[in-house]
Amino acid sequence: MSHAAPFLEDLGSALPAGSENANPPGVGLGALLAEDFRTHGSDPLSPGFWALAIHRFGNWRMDVSHKLLRAPLSLLYRGAHRGAITLWGIDLPYNAKIGRRFHIAHHGAVFIGSRAIGDDVTIRHSVTIGLKRKSERLAPIIGNRIEIGPGACIVGDIQVGDDSVVGANTVLAQNVPPGSVVLGVPARFVAPEKEPGFAAAPSETAVPQKS
Repeated sequence: MSHAAPFLEDLGSALPAGSENANPPGVGLGALLAEDFRTHGSDPLSPGFWALAIHRFGNWRMDVSHKLLRAPLSLLYRGAHRGAITLWGIDLPYNAKIGRRFHIAHHGAVFIGSRAIGDDVTIRHSVTIGLKRKSERLAPIIGNRIEIGPGACIVGDIQVGDDSVVGANTVLAQNVPPGSVVLGVPARFVAPEKEPGFAAAPSETAVPQKS
């Protein structure tokens, strides 16, 4: 069972600096990549898998403490990261903290600039996660077991609670409690299908503004 809150608290108020290996703890790079490969359907041609593999490598290289020894790995990472953007339209910088079994279901026009993403999160094409405006430094925190539909835009110093769904083409700039389904522009709560242990949000209720 995963617990997102402790590692989220460690991030403080700014985007991670990228000065250390932020891959999920307790699992080596090889095992992590094997898990990511299975998450992407064991498809060796999956752009989502390769973009995530580059991200994992970018973090792993930070275990090499000496800058001169790390330099060739950094050069390789930067070239591969740029290649993922050019070939598949997936911009996933290594200092966006990503949990386990992260699934990029479709590629194209994807930018993931979150402070942190928990475990078992799925995103689709044309998703943007990042700052609300250039003058801000705080990016979203995405919980565990979140589904993010195509075209969704999640921005600002917000948190999306566990087991939530962000619908297609939703613009979300406010906190979302666990177990919610949000949809639309601006984002509104809609009632999810009733499932055991899944708390329904009020139907067609506007997302509350932050105080």
